[in-house]
Amino acid sequence: MNLTIPPFAKWLAVVFTVVLVALAFFAAPISSEKVQRGYRGTGMELVLNASTLDEKLEASQVPAEPWPREDTTDGPLASEVYENVQVLGHLQSANFDRLMAAITEWVSPEQGCAYCHGEEGNFAGDDLYTKVVSRRMIQMTQHINSQWTNHVAGTGVTCYTCHAGQPVPENIWFDDPDALYAGGLVGDRAGQNIAAPEIGMTSLPQDVFRPFLYEDANIRVNGNEPLPHGNTASIKQTEWTYGLMIHMSESLGVNCTYCHNTQNLGSWKQAPPTRATAWHGIRMLRDLNVAYLEPLGPVYPQMRLGPLGDAPKANCATCHQGVYRPMFGAQMLVDYPSLQAPGPEDLQDPPMQQTSEIAQ
Repeated sequence: MNLTIPPFAKWLAVVFTVVLVALAFFAAPISSEKVQRGYRGTGMELVLNASTLDEKLEASQVPAEPWPREDTTDGPLASEVYENVQVLGHLQSANFDRLMAAITEWVSPEQGCAYCHGEEGNFAGDDLYTKVVSRRMIQMTQHINSQWTNHVAGTGVTCYTCHAGQPVPENIWFDDPDALYAGGLVGDRAGQNIAAPEIGMTSLPQDVFRPFLYEDANIRVNGNEPLPHGNTASIKQTEWTYGLMIHMSESLGVNCTYCHNTQNLGSWKQAPPTRATAWHGIRMLRDLNVAYLEPLGPVYPQMRLGPLGDAPKANCATCHQGVYRPMFGAQMLVDYPSLQAPGPEDLQDPPMQQTSEIAQ
């Protein structure tokens, strides 16, 4: 049977083709910059999108310090001036006030002090969950800067690293109900085949945070021995690992060569130092999510919890926000040494109130 194509359909096809050719011809090419990170001929080049670098640099500008820090031991301590100072009470009162003013600018510039202390300014009370969470976050920041220098080095982190002027950091994660067993006629899709931004919109397993950044799942791809002699790694496990790698690449705004030598992706000897830094970063996130963030679940009100009732947690994007070094390595910590070295009372965990007391 012969099919006759109407003349108008031919005309539309021609117009459509011309439009596509014109768009391809006049479309501005993506400007990129390449940084060689290994020996010549190894393909170890870091490709950066030059068109977005300026935007990222602009977004990485840190607020100025409220006033200079007083480098003196004179004056009363914060614990002597204020009531219920469970953390940072060893600071001089003036430096304590300075840090509180900075944290307000970092976390709640629009809400002001009332975000943690209420409209009535009850600075001693723990009625708001935000104050209890902030207290624990200060301890977590000190823990990162003092115990995880293999990852953050001397640059360290502050509250602004994650919050960037927002009460809730933009990049947090919860357990994903879509990654659970699908049931019905489709069977178990193993958490795959849904375009998820967490893994670069790929069809890889989307739930890579719980197994790798909370639990201690194996991240290996290649076994040490060929089948059937000890190599139990499956293709499914490999896809989970690739999902994590895609997340890390997207979070840092880099390609695979930032941490791997393309001649031998599995080789540690041939890899750049950043691979070891990333190794420590994965372990750091497990530590933070297990010891600091997930335990805050009973403190949060329902509106701050995930669809499965879990507390917000951190991943690579929480700090990096698309940049290979958070805020391009801005040295904020040097102005706030109290966020690096915990005081005597900071070594003890403060009491955690129950949800019924503060999550109102």
